[in-house]
Amino acid sequence: MTDSKTSDSETADLETFRNETRAWLEANCPPEMRRPATSDADVFWGGRNAKFSSEPQRIWFERMRDKGWTVPDWPREYGGGGLSAAEHKVLRAEMARMGARPPLSSFGIWMLGPALLKYGNEAQKKEHLPKIAAGLIRWCQGYSEPNAGSDLASLQTRAESDGDDFVITGSKIWTSYANYADWIFCLVRTDPAAKKHDGISFILFDMTSKGVTTKPILLISGYSPFCETFFDGVRVPKSHVVGTVNRGWDVAKYLLQHERAMISGMGERGVGRPLGQIAADSVGSDAQGRLDDAMLRGKIASFDVDEAALAACAERAVDLAKAGQAHPAFSSAMKYYGTELNKRRYEILMSAGGVDALEWESERSKQGARPRAWLRTKANSIEGGTSEVMLGIVAKRILDLPGA
Repeated sequence: MTDSKTSDSETADLETFRNETRAWLEANCPPEMRRPATSDADVFWGGRNAKFSSEPQRIWFERMRDKGWTVPDWPREYGGGGLSAAEHKVLRAEMARMGARPPLSSFGIWMLGPALLKYGNEAQKKEHLPKIAAGLIRWCQGYSEPNAGSDLASLQTRAESDGDDFVITGSKIWTSYANYADWIFCLVRTDPAAKKHDGISFILFDMTSKGVTTKPILLISGYSPFCETFFDGVRVPKSHVVGTVNRGWDVAKYLLQHERAMISGMGERGVGRPLGQIAADSVGSDAQGRLDDAMLRGKIASFDVDEAALAACAERAVDLAKAGQAHPAFSSAMKYYGTELNKRRYEILMSAGGVDALEWESERSKQGARPRAWLRTKANSIEGGTSEVMLGIVAKRILDLPGA
């Protein structure tokens, strides 16, 4: 009887929270921030040199920051909102209901933050987490190297001990937004004599440190978030190592789960206008108001079903992760499914647009926004671990297939 009363009380409390959250969002989210993002300028990344693309973007970010809702489920002492898992789910649902954009996008939120919460010491948490939550520092990820991509543990960037510092020499590749980042979380080899997965450390340092240079990589889309990043004798205090020296692979694996979950989110529901609406702009509608192309209509219907399945699966994955019950390899399955779904989305968009969708340089096409985005999706199945590697992990660690 007591359990029933407790459950009823929790449900009532959650409904009260939902009503209060809905009212607060309605009062504080500007109408302009309730529309799908249509360009990079619509996404606020924060950082030392951050600029707002509009006054509504600034207002929305600052209100959510002051509420602690840039990172709703982080502890309050680190700049978060202190919400429970159930409350965070309610907030996400209410934001989705009204189409509210995320107030802050950040590799610090998606990847580094969870790793610091689990492996960082108290000084590191107090130093970095509040700045991430407030959008003061923009982070990039130093993982892949020219000969260590999907086989990440083969990395060769060295960190040699010199008193209280490590001296870092080497290079990284495919470092997203390195040319805009303030700090980097980086994997380095601190013991070259150890086994491949041992002797690696996870370290943090400022991108303005002497010896750090970046060089953007031009992609076929004509746009690139990726960079080559070079380290030439960069001195970093040993106190910047997260976790234990030579045990950075533990931190790296944990962070990869969050990175792959983030990339899988590219296929989530509610991203941009519905495909049917976009297709109707080009194809038109029949007398019944349906898309006037039966085959394309079928493709979009099938996509919508798969997209809904991903959303439900992602919701379950979040709940399991917060309860400490998630399979460590499940993020690989999500990453594969999400990225392949995102590629399908853009294949459908290109099919719907016909020849006009191939327009590359014009004001009408927003300088070829659609074909450039379509070409960009090809990298989704490479970044964060190739689709082939993800399938191999699923076969071996989830399905336990013989010979995998």
